[in-house]
Amino acid sequence: MDLITTDASPVLPALEAPWADEVRAHPTMLADIAHAVGGPFHVLYPEQFGDNVLALRAALRDAGVGGGVYFGKKANKSGCWLPECARTGAGVDVASEPELVHALAGGVRGADLVVTGAAKKDSLLWLAIRHQCLIAVDALDELDRVIEAAKRTGVARIQLRVLPPPDPASRFGLDPAELDEALHRCVRASGHVEMEGFSFHLNGYRVPPRARLAAELVDRCVRARALGLAAGSVDIGGGFAVSYVDEEHWRAYADGHQDGWFHAGKRFSHFYPYHQAPTGAAMLAAILRSEVDGGGTVAEKFAATGTRMLMEPGRALLDRTGFSAFPVQGLKRRGGYAIATVGGLSMSVSEQWKNSEFLPDPVLWPNTGRHEPVGVCVGGASCMEYDMLTWRKVPMPRQPEPGDLLVYPNTSGYQMDKNETEFHQLPLPSRVVVDRADGTLRWRLDR
Repeated sequence: MDLITTDASPVLPALEAPWADEVRAHPTMLADIAHAVGGPFHVLYPEQFGDNVLALRAALRDAGVGGGVYFGKKANKSGCWLPECARTGAGVDVASEPELVHALAGGVRGADLVVTGAAKKDSLLWLAIRHQCLIAVDALDELDRVIEAAKRTGVARIQLRVLPPPDPASRFGLDPAELDEALHRCVRASGHVEMEGFSFHLNGYRVPPRARLAAELVDRCVRARALGLAAGSVDIGGGFAVSYVDEEHWRAYADGHQDGWFHAGKRFSHFYPYHQAPTGAAMLAAILRSEVDGGGTVAEKFAATGTRMLMEPGRALLDRTGFSAFPVQGLKRRGGYAIATVGGLSMSVSEQWKNSEFLPDPVLWPNTGRHEPVGVCVGGASCMEYDMLTWRKVPMPRQPEPGDLLVYPNTSGYQMDKNETEFHQLPLPSRVVVDRADGTLRWRLDR
């Protein structure tokens, strides 16, 4: 049957893990959760997170490189990931005192935490030194504060964050002259500071810039060792790619993009690349096998110098680990398409608040009853015209009705809580953790 609307966009079905299909196919689980929480909710599956950690650790092991994986906690604040970090040997990347305390309470040891961010508070530095966390030092004045705190508290473990050459306008990191000065200050502070290496973060998702800068910082480590510093690791940051949809569907969308596919002809400044390759552990493997100047690969250079590779992925560890569900509250027609209004706000799907859109198709649940396909965009429950979870006219098998759920797939990575708010005094979406007992799915609220 033809869509009622003539200008609905092509479908963009999400790539999902089997557990998500299994939960949606369960005869009662989503209905029970919706009844219990009485509003929008996020569903989380920690076992998939653990598998993602182990895949990255396997890529390091297969390349013969020592190292560690730190979960970038800012990507999702739920507590259920932390025991998985402890179980799989991952650390956690934190940038505030509450994040640090939460990670410790989740079973992650202080020595397995890295503290990042710009101009850290003295109280955060004190707490990090007390728990033997690794501190990514971002500026010379911060290094001085670390040294002073270490004199009172204990030896501080640090890395020096490097201003990335591909992004010289970045407000983060030390430029070459500052790095040289920082090394001399670390030498003078011997006994108070253990300088363990260098770190960087690059925007974008390309392999070659990461491989090139990682190899260059191995050389910096070797030179720092000649000064008597430990300098045994390079942290390559995050930015590990994720694919949300397959190439065929993404290409059809990107090549045919039309303003008419969106409510009110909405235009956007950019979209996340919802299909890309390589992703996750495959991207790490590609970095490791990249050739470097002078011959050999990145992996061989790290191994030959005994340098460890650290990383801080957030989104890639959360790939296919969760989805978000919004109850339908009403529907109206606008020309040849429909606008569904849900219980919840677009602040719970963060792309919408960056002049962009989360493009993988929301799934109508339950998918039962008479099929009469229609293009549907989705509005939030606020009084604001621009509170739209989905501007795109998404092809759906039938008209949504009150009591249905619209399930947004693969939202764990940055979508769930980056911009959540209690606007209108609406409660934040509940967080539900799904696991298995004797092979049977069960759920609980995240603690």
